[in-house]
Amino acid sequence: MNTKLHAVTDANGRPLSFFMTAGQISDYTGAAALLDDLPKAQWLLGDRGYDADWFRDALQQKGIKPCIPGRKSRLDPIKYDKRRYKRRNRIEIMFGRLKDWRRVATRYDRCPTVFFSAIALAATVIFWL
Repeated sequence: MNTKLHAVTDANGRPLSFFMTAGQISDYTGAAALLDDLPKAQWLLGDRGYDADWFRDALQQKGIKPCIPGRKSRLDPIKYDKRRYKRRNRIEIMFGRLKDWRRVATRYDRCPTVFFSAIALAATVIFWL
């Protein structure tokens, strides 16, 4: 079984909300699910998988500026703040801290619900450390 975990973190890299999809599902599904859970922020840093015009428009309606590089298949390149985009490593560090938990890293739980609860438990501890 393959799953993909979508996450929202604060500026310090602490986990705020998660959404899990099947591994073959597009990142747009996770983006749409987490759109309502976004906190008030000035910027959203995301990878190329979240590059969609509808997602950028939805962020701007919420008053959030997207800092998402364009997909390579895009005809017109998207301008983004490359200096600010380098701070996206904080979410990657958060995923690394989740994988410090052996149960999450090795995926002992085959049931997605149980696996997600293990992620929630690990994220709760990470949030307060």
